[in-house]
Amino acid sequence: MTAALRSRVTDWTVSVPLLAVVVLVLTWGRDLPGPVVIVVALLLAGAVLAAVHHAEVVAHKVGEPYGSLVLAVAVTVIEVALIVTLMISGGEKTQTLARDTVFAAVMITVNGILGLSLLLGALRRRVAVFNSEGTGGALATVATLATLSLVVPNFTTSRPGPEFSPAQLAFAAVASLALYGLFVLVQTGRHRDYFLPVTSEGRLVSEDEHAEPPSTKAALVSLGLLVVALVAVVGHAKTISPTIESAVAGANLPPSFVGVVIALLVLLPETLAATRAARRDRVQISLNLALGSAMASIGLTIPAIAIASIWLDGPLLLGLGGTQMTLLALTVVTGVLTVVPGRATVLQGGVHLVLLAAFVFLAASP
Repeated sequence: MTAALRSRVTDWTVSVPLLAVVVLVLTWGRDLPGPVVIVVALLLAGAVLAAVHHAEVVAHKVGEPYGSLVLAVAVTVIEVALIVTLMISGGEKTQTLARDTVFAAVMITVNGILGLSLLLGALRRRVAVFNSEGTGGALATVATLATLSLVVPNFTTSRPGPEFSPAQLAFAAVASLALYGLFVLVQTGRHRDYFLPVTSEGRLVSEDEHAEPPSTKAALVSLGLLVVALVAVVGHAKTISPTIESAVAGANLPPSFVGVVIALLVLLPETLAATRAARRDRVQISLNLALGSAMASIGLTIPAIAIASIWLDGPLLLGLGGTQMTLLALTVVTGVLTVVPGRATVLQGGVHLVLLAAFVFLAASP
Protein backbone atom coordinates (compact mmCIF):
# COMPACT_ATOMS: atom_id res chain seq x y z
CA MET A 1 0.00 0.00 0.00
CA THR A 2 1.48 3.33 -1.04
CA ALA A 3 1.96 6.11 1.50
CA ALA A 4 -0.67 8.29 -0.23
CA LEU A 5 -3.25 5.49 -0.26
CA ARG A 6 -2.48 4.54 3.34
CA SER A 7 -2.87 8.18 4.38
CA ARG A 8 -6.20 8.36 2.56
CA VAL A 9 -7.55 5.20 4.20
CA THR A 10 -6.53 6.27 7.70
CA ASP A 11 -8.03 9.75 7.24
CA TRP A 12 -10.88 10.03 9.78
CA THR A 13 -13.21 11.54 7.17
CA VAL A 14 -12.90 8.23 5.30
CA SER A 15 -12.63 5.71 8.13
CA VAL A 16 -15.43 7.08 10.33
CA PRO A 17 -18.22 6.89 7.70
CA LEU A 18 -17.12 3.39 6.67
CA LEU A 19 -16.94 2.22 10.29
CA ALA A 20 -20.33 3.83 11.00
CA VAL A 21 -21.94 1.90 8.14
CA VAL A 22 -20.39 -1.38 9.33
CA VAL A 23 -21.72 -0.79 12.85
CA LEU A 24 -25.09 0.19 11.36
CA VAL A 25 -25.33 -3.17 9.59
CA LEU A 26 -24.41 -5.02 12.78
CA THR A 27 -26.88 -3.14 15.00
CA TRP A 28 -29.83 -2.66 12.64
CA GLY A 29 -33.08 -3.98 14.08
CA ARG A 30 -31.54 -4.99 17.44
CA ASP A 31 -32.20 -3.87 21.00
CA LEU A 32 -29.03 -2.09 22.01
CA PRO A 33 -27.57 -1.98 25.53
CA GLY A 34 -26.47 1.35 27.00
CA PRO A 35 -22.73 1.14 26.10
CA VAL A 36 -23.53 0.30 22.48
CA VAL A 37 -25.95 3.23 22.27
CA ILE A 38 -23.11 5.52 23.39
CA VAL A 39 -20.81 4.09 20.68
CA VAL A 40 -23.54 4.56 18.06
CA ALA A 41 -24.10 8.14 19.19
CA LEU A 42 -20.37 8.89 18.88
CA LEU A 43 -20.27 7.37 15.39
CA LEU A 44 -23.36 9.40 14.49
CA ALA A 45 -21.57 12.61 15.51
CA GLY A 46 -18.46 11.59 13.57
CA ALA A 47 -20.51 10.77 10.47
CA VAL A 48 -22.16 14.21 10.67
CA LEU A 49 -18.77 15.94 10.73
CA ALA A 50 -17.50 13.77 7.88
CA ALA A 51 -20.62 14.53 5.81
CA VAL A 52 -20.01 18.26 6.22
CA HIS A 53 -16.38 17.87 5.13
CA HIS A 54 -17.20 15.87 1.98
CA ALA A 55 -20.11 18.16 1.08
CA GLU A 56 -17.74 21.13 1.19
CA VAL A 57 -15.23 19.31 -1.04
CA VAL A 58 -17.94 18.60 -3.62
CA ALA A 59 -19.31 22.15 -3.33
CA HIS A 60 -15.84 23.59 -3.90
CA LYS A 61 -15.46 21.49 -7.04
CA VAL A 62 -18.83 22.20 -8.67
CA GLY A 63 -19.24 25.75 -7.33
CA GLU A 64 -22.36 27.46 -6.07
CA PRO A 65 -25.28 27.02 -6.09
CA TYR A 66 -24.70 23.40 -7.16
CA GLY A 67 -22.74 22.64 -3.99
CA SER A 68 -25.60 23.62 -1.68
CA LEU A 69 -27.99 21.62 -3.84
CA VAL A 70 -25.88 18.45 -3.51
CA LEU A 71 -26.10 18.35 0.29
CA ALA A 72 -29.76 19.40 0.47
CA VAL A 73 -30.94 16.77 -2.01
CA ALA A 74 -28.69 14.00 -0.62
CA VAL A 75 -29.98 14.48 2.93
CA THR A 76 -33.60 14.75 1.81
CA VAL A 77 -33.57 11.66 -0.41
CA ILE A 78 -32.30 9.53 2.48
CA GLU A 79 -34.74 11.21 4.87
CA VAL A 80 -37.64 10.43 2.51
CA ALA A 81 -36.54 6.80 2.29
CA LEU A 82 -36.52 6.61 6.09
CA ILE A 83 -39.99 8.17 6.40
CA VAL A 84 -41.51 5.87 3.79
CA THR A 85 -39.91 2.79 5.40
CA LEU A 86 -41.25 3.72 8.84
CA MET A 87 -44.73 4.47 7.48
CA ILE A 88 -44.99 1.18 5.63
CA SER A 89 -44.00 -0.83 8.71
CA GLY A 90 -45.33 1.41 11.48
CA GLY A 91 -49.10 1.03 11.12
CA GLU A 92 -51.63 3.43 12.62
CA LYS A 93 -49.17 5.34 14.80
CA THR A 94 -47.36 6.68 11.70
CA GLN A 95 -50.40 8.32 10.09
CA THR A 96 -49.04 11.78 10.96
CA LEU A 97 -45.34 10.93 10.60
CA ALA A 98 -44.91 12.59 7.19
CA ARG A 99 -46.67 15.76 8.37
CA ASP A 100 -44.72 15.99 11.63
CA THR A 101 -41.37 15.31 9.96
CA VAL A 102 -41.86 17.75 7.08
CA PHE A 103 -43.12 20.50 9.39
CA ALA A 104 -40.22 19.96 11.79
CA ALA A 105 -37.77 20.13 8.87
CA VAL A 106 -39.32 23.40 7.65
CA MET A 107 -39.18 25.03 11.08
CA ILE A 108 -35.63 23.83 11.76
CA THR A 109 -34.30 25.00 8.39
CA VAL A 110 -36.22 28.27 7.90
CA ASN A 111 -35.91 29.43 11.51
CA GLY A 112 -32.98 27.48 12.96
CA ILE A 113 -30.41 27.24 10.15
CA LEU A 114 -31.43 30.56 8.57
CA GLY A 115 -31.54 32.39 11.90
CA LEU A 116 -28.19 31.00 13.07
CA SER A 117 -26.57 31.87 9.73
CA LEU A 118 -27.84 35.47 9.84
CA LEU A 119 -26.73 35.82 13.46
CA LEU A 120 -23.19 34.59 12.73
CA GLY A 121 -22.95 36.67 9.56
CA ALA A 122 -24.10 39.81 11.36
CA LEU A 123 -21.72 39.24 14.25
CA ARG A 124 -18.85 38.97 11.76
CA ARG A 125 -19.72 41.98 9.56
CA ARG A 126 -22.29 43.85 11.70
CA VAL A 127 -24.74 43.33 8.80
CA ALA A 128 -25.28 40.01 7.00
CA VAL A 129 -25.59 40.60 3.24
CA PHE A 130 -27.29 38.29 0.77
CA ASN A 131 -29.09 38.35 -2.58
CA SER A 132 -32.73 39.17 -1.96
CA GLU A 133 -33.88 38.11 -5.46
CA GLY A 134 -32.78 34.52 -5.13
CA THR A 135 -33.52 34.17 -1.42
CA GLY A 136 -36.96 35.74 -1.84
CA GLY A 137 -37.85 33.37 -4.66
CA ALA A 138 -36.74 30.41 -2.54
CA LEU A 139 -38.82 31.57 0.43
CA ALA A 140 -41.88 32.08 -1.78
CA THR A 141 -41.53 28.54 -3.09
CA VAL A 142 -41.17 27.10 0.42
CA ALA A 143 -44.26 29.03 1.60
CA THR A 144 -46.32 27.81 -1.36
CA LEU A 145 -45.26 24.18 -0.93
CA ALA A 146 -45.86 24.22 2.83
CA THR A 147 -49.30 25.81 2.52
CA LEU A 148 -50.43 23.56 -0.32
CA SER A 149 -49.28 20.36 1.39
CA LEU A 150 -49.75 21.05 5.11
CA VAL A 151 -52.50 23.67 5.44
CA VAL A 152 -54.93 23.10 2.56
CA PRO A 153 -55.85 19.52 3.70
CA ASN A 154 -57.58 21.07 6.72
CA PHE A 155 -60.04 22.91 4.47
CA THR A 156 -60.89 20.36 1.78
CA THR A 157 -64.27 18.61 2.02
CA SER A 158 -63.76 15.43 -0.01
CA ARG A 159 -62.47 13.56 3.05
CA PRO A 160 -63.19 14.12 6.76
CA GLY A 161 -60.35 15.52 8.84
CA PRO A 162 -56.97 16.84 7.71
CA GLU A 163 -56.72 14.43 4.78
CA PHE A 164 -56.50 14.69 1.00
CA SER A 165 -58.56 12.53 -1.32
CA PRO A 166 -56.48 10.37 -3.71
CA ALA A 167 -56.96 12.87 -6.55
CA GLN A 168 -56.04 15.81 -4.32
CA LEU A 169 -52.96 14.00 -3.02
CA ALA A 170 -51.88 13.25 -6.58
CA PHE A 171 -52.31 16.91 -7.54
CA ALA A 172 -50.31 18.07 -4.50
CA ALA A 173 -47.55 15.60 -5.36
CA VAL A 174 -47.30 16.68 -8.99
CA ALA A 175 -47.46 20.38 -8.06
CA SER A 176 -44.77 19.95 -5.38
CA LEU A 177 -42.44 18.10 -7.72
CA ALA A 178 -43.04 20.62 -10.52
CA LEU A 179 -42.33 23.61 -8.28
CA TYR A 180 -39.17 22.04 -6.91
CA GLY A 181 -37.97 21.13 -10.39
CA LEU A 182 -38.68 24.66 -11.64
CA PHE A 183 -36.76 26.16 -8.75
CA VAL A 184 -33.74 23.94 -9.42
CA LEU A 185 -33.75 25.01 -13.08
CA VAL A 186 -33.86 28.68 -12.09
CA GLN A 187 -31.21 28.25 -9.39
CA THR A 188 -28.73 26.41 -11.57
CA GLY A 189 -29.52 27.98 -14.95
CA ARG A 190 -30.77 31.31 -16.14
CA HIS A 191 -30.71 33.10 -12.76
CA ARG A 192 -27.75 31.35 -11.15
CA ASP A 193 -26.24 34.71 -10.17
CA TYR A 194 -29.16 35.29 -7.79
CA PHE A 195 -27.83 32.49 -5.56
CA LEU A 196 -24.14 33.41 -5.46
CA PRO A 197 -22.52 35.12 -2.44
CA VAL A 198 -22.31 38.91 -2.54
CA THR A 199 -20.08 41.43 -0.80
CA SER A 200 -21.33 44.24 1.45
CA GLU A 201 -21.29 46.51 -1.63
CA GLY A 202 -23.56 44.10 -3.52
CA ARG A 203 -20.79 42.72 -5.77
CA LEU A 204 -20.90 39.03 -6.64
CA VAL A 205 -18.07 37.02 -5.13
CA SER A 206 -15.90 35.70 -7.93
CA GLU A 207 -14.92 32.06 -8.11
CA ASP A 208 -11.32 33.31 -8.38
CA GLU A 209 -11.47 34.44 -4.76
CA HIS A 210 -11.63 30.82 -3.60
CA ALA A 211 -8.73 28.40 -3.18
CA GLU A 212 -7.80 25.96 -5.91
CA PRO A 213 -10.66 23.44 -6.33
CA PRO A 214 -10.02 19.72 -5.74
CA SER A 215 -9.43 17.31 -8.59
CA THR A 216 -12.31 15.49 -10.25
CA LYS A 217 -11.17 12.19 -8.70
CA ALA A 218 -11.09 13.69 -5.19
CA ALA A 219 -14.52 15.24 -5.71
CA LEU A 220 -16.03 11.93 -6.88
CA VAL A 221 -14.52 10.11 -3.88
CA SER A 222 -15.97 12.75 -1.56
CA LEU A 223 -19.36 12.46 -3.27
CA GLY A 224 -19.40 8.73 -2.62
CA LEU A 225 -18.28 9.17 0.98
CA LEU A 226 -20.91 11.90 1.44
CA VAL A 227 -23.63 9.40 0.54
CA VAL A 228 -22.08 6.80 2.86
CA ALA A 229 -21.90 9.30 5.73
CA LEU A 230 -25.50 10.43 5.22
CA VAL A 231 -26.73 6.84 5.16
CA ALA A 232 -24.90 6.31 8.46
CA VAL A 233 -26.41 9.50 9.96
CA VAL A 234 -29.99 8.62 9.08
CA GLY A 235 -29.54 4.92 9.83
CA HIS A 236 -28.06 5.50 13.27
CA ALA A 237 -30.75 8.09 14.01
CA LYS A 238 -33.26 5.33 13.29
CA THR A 239 -31.26 2.79 15.34
CA ILE A 240 -31.19 4.91 18.48
CA SER A 241 -34.78 6.10 18.04
CA PRO A 242 -36.08 3.48 20.56
CA THR A 243 -33.72 4.95 23.15
CA ILE A 244 -34.96 8.43 22.23
CA GLU A 245 -38.56 7.23 22.49
CA SER A 246 -37.89 5.83 25.96
CA ALA A 247 -36.24 9.08 27.05
CA VAL A 248 -39.15 11.12 25.64
CA ALA A 249 -41.69 8.92 27.40
CA GLY A 250 -39.68 9.09 30.63
CA ALA A 251 -39.75 12.88 30.43
CA ASN A 252 -43.55 12.84 29.90
CA LEU A 253 -43.23 14.48 26.49
CA PRO A 254 -45.68 13.85 23.60
CA PRO A 255 -44.76 10.92 21.31
CA SER A 256 -44.63 13.33 18.35
CA PHE A 257 -41.61 15.00 19.94
CA VAL A 258 -39.54 11.99 18.83
CA GLY A 259 -39.92 13.26 15.26
CA VAL A 260 -38.49 16.62 16.26
CA VAL A 261 -35.43 14.99 17.86
CA ILE A 262 -34.79 12.77 14.84
CA ALA A 263 -35.25 15.72 12.46
CA LEU A 264 -32.66 17.66 14.45
CA LEU A 265 -30.21 14.75 14.13
CA VAL A 266 -30.80 14.25 10.41
CA LEU A 267 -30.36 17.98 9.69
CA LEU A 268 -27.10 18.26 11.62
CA PRO A 269 -24.89 18.03 8.48
CA GLU A 270 -26.70 20.94 6.82
CA THR A 271 -26.66 22.95 10.05
CA LEU A 272 -22.91 22.57 10.47
CA ALA A 273 -22.22 23.27 6.77
CA ALA A 274 -24.36 26.43 6.89
CA THR A 275 -22.67 27.56 10.10
CA ARG A 276 -19.21 27.17 8.62
CA ALA A 277 -20.21 29.05 5.47
CA ALA A 278 -21.63 31.93 7.52
CA ARG A 279 -18.41 32.14 9.54
CA ARG A 280 -16.50 32.51 6.26
CA ASP A 281 -18.76 35.42 5.26
CA ARG A 282 -20.72 33.30 2.76
CA VAL A 283 -24.19 33.92 4.18
CA GLN A 284 -25.83 33.36 0.79
CA ILE A 285 -24.53 29.78 0.74
CA SER A 286 -26.01 29.26 4.22
CA LEU A 287 -29.40 30.57 3.07
CA ASN A 288 -29.24 28.38 -0.04
CA LEU A 289 -28.77 25.39 2.25
CA ALA A 290 -31.55 26.39 4.65
CA LEU A 291 -34.26 27.19 2.12
CA GLY A 292 -33.14 24.53 -0.35
CA SER A 293 -33.39 21.88 2.35
CA ALA A 294 -36.87 23.04 3.38
CA MET A 295 -37.98 23.00 -0.24
CA ALA A 296 -36.51 19.58 -0.97
CA SER A 297 -38.05 18.17 2.21
CA ILE A 298 -41.54 19.07 0.96
CA GLY A 299 -41.03 18.78 -2.79
CA LEU A 300 -39.57 15.28 -2.60
CA THR A 301 -41.40 13.91 0.44
CA ILE A 302 -44.97 14.57 -0.69
CA PRO A 303 -44.58 12.80 -4.07
CA ALA A 304 -42.86 9.87 -2.35
CA ILE A 305 -45.61 9.63 0.26
CA ALA A 306 -48.27 9.87 -2.47
CA ILE A 307 -46.74 6.83 -4.19
CA ALA A 308 -46.26 4.96 -0.91
CA SER A 309 -49.89 5.61 0.07
CA ILE A 310 -50.87 2.96 -2.48
CA TRP A 311 -49.51 0.34 -0.05
CA LEU A 312 -50.24 2.14 3.21
CA ASP A 313 -53.18 1.12 5.37
CA GLY A 314 -55.30 3.79 7.01
CA PRO A 315 -55.55 7.53 6.38
CA LEU A 316 -52.60 9.80 5.63
CA LEU A 317 -53.03 12.88 7.80
CA LEU A 318 -51.20 15.91 6.38
CA GLY A 319 -53.07 18.91 7.78
CA LEU A 320 -51.40 20.85 10.60
CA GLY A 321 -53.05 21.74 13.88
CA GLY A 322 -54.00 25.30 14.84
CA THR A 323 -50.81 26.00 16.80
CA GLN A 324 -48.62 24.65 14.02
CA MET A 325 -50.42 26.72 11.36
CA THR A 326 -49.95 29.84 13.48
CA LEU A 327 -46.22 29.18 13.78
CA LEU A 328 -45.97 28.51 10.03
CA ALA A 329 -47.78 31.76 9.19
CA LEU A 330 -45.60 33.75 11.59
CA THR A 331 -42.48 32.14 10.11
CA VAL A 332 -43.50 33.08 6.54
CA VAL A 333 -44.33 36.70 7.46
CA THR A 334 -41.12 37.11 9.44
CA GLY A 335 -39.12 35.48 6.66
CA VAL A 336 -40.50 37.91 4.08
CA LEU A 337 -39.60 40.90 6.24
CA THR A 338 -36.12 39.45 6.77
CA VAL A 339 -35.41 38.63 3.12
CA VAL A 340 -36.78 41.65 1.24
CA PRO A 341 -34.04 44.16 2.25
CA GLY A 342 -31.19 41.78 1.35
CA ARG A 343 -29.45 42.77 4.60
CA ALA A 344 -30.00 41.54 8.15
CA THR A 345 -28.71 42.33 11.62
CA VAL A 346 -28.44 40.20 14.72
CA LEU A 347 -32.07 41.16 15.46
CA GLN A 348 -33.45 39.24 12.49
CA GLY A 349 -31.30 36.24 13.32
CA GLY A 350 -32.49 36.34 16.93
CA VAL A 351 -36.15 36.57 15.92
CA HIS A 352 -35.91 33.42 13.78
CA LEU A 353 -34.09 31.54 16.54
CA VAL A 354 -36.83 32.52 19.02
CA LEU A 355 -39.42 31.14 16.58
CA LEU A 356 -37.48 27.86 16.49
CA ALA A 357 -37.39 27.81 20.29
CA ALA A 358 -41.15 28.41 20.35
CA PHE A 359 -41.69 25.50 17.97
CA VAL A 360 -39.56 23.12 20.05
CA PHE A 361 -41.16 24.26 23.33
CA LEU A 362 -44.72 23.93 22.01
CA ALA A 363 -43.88 20.53 20.50
CA ALA A 364 -42.74 19.44 23.94
CA SER A 365 -45.60 21.17 25.76
CA PRO A 366 -48.60 21.41 23.41
